[in-house]
Amino acid sequence: MRHTETTTGKRLKDSIEIKIRFSEVDSVKMAWHGSYVKYMEDGRESFGRKYGLEYSRIFDNGYVAPIVDMHLQYKHTVTIDDEIIVETSYIPSSGAKLLFEYDIYRKSDNVHVLHATTIQLFMTKEGEFEISEPEFLAQWREKIKDLISE
Repeated sequence: MRHTETTTGKRLKDSIEIKIRFSEVDSVKMAWHGSYVKYMEDGRESFGRKYGLEYSRIFDNGYVAPIVDMHLQYKHTVTIDDEIIVETSYIPSSGAKLLFEYDIYRKSDNVHVLHATTIQLFMTKEGEFEISEPEFLAQWREKIKDLISE
């Protein structure tokens, strides 16, 4: 996977490239619809590594961040051996949640393959949803404020 980053307006953006593997396609060699959820996860992980919001950091601060809402709009298909570009954008928000937007493109012709959004809420390791913004998240948002206002 190749990694690049940009900032656009009021959003942090990260991009990765992924080659569609045999294990990710269905019997007609098209990417199985559930594979796109994994590509989005790969995008979030890459975003977290780049901007200091890794899942391990969330966990080390006493939280997990499960996805509670996900919307996917499939626009075109990709097949085995296609390369895709997964763009993951952080949507600024307040409170104990993370919002991301995803756009997936087929690299060979830049066709827009998928648009999606997710919402993650913060939950304690004991399984209770957090209502207030965790302190480490507030610090992270303060740290990235200059990046999203450029």
